[in-house]
Amino acid sequence: MKSLELKALKLKIPPVIVVLITAAIMWLIAWPLPGLPLPDLLRWAALITGVVAGVGISLAGVISFKRASTTVNPMTPDASSSLVTSGIYRYTRNPMYLGFLIALAGWGIFLASMLALIFAWLYTLYMDRFQIEPEERALSDKFGETYTNYQKQVKRWFW
Repeated sequence: MKSLELKALKLKIPPVIVVLITAAIMWLIAWPLPGLPLPDLLRWAALITGVVAGVGISLAGVISFKRASTTVNPMTPDASSSLVTSGIYRYTRNPMYLGFLIALAGWGIFLASMLALIFAWLYTLYMDRFQIEPEERALSDKFGETYTNYQKQVKRWFW
């Protein structure tokens, strides 16, 4: 039964919704607890830098997909018409998710909460299991050895 429940989660929640839920949980956790003694300037700089860098990296991924005339919809990876390996995809296989993570990290620093930052890390675990692994299986089925070779050359996140 548990396997069916886990399978039901795969590719079911749009990544943007996962990010918004994660950000809300981070805020709910940080709000009642005392924060780390970080200067306001550092907190705001982390938030602005994280959001700007995160959005920029995510948009670079979207632009690369649009240029290749392939789907941007993360819920239907099997609808991909081409394998994008240029642009930002030379450095990370998942720039959109990486961008979301960077924005969440900036949010966590702004909240000045180590506990909230743990949820940014949990976001990566969730995305790996329920979004990226199913996407990679679909892309491997569709593009075969070409995708397998790409996986060997480029990291999933950046590490």
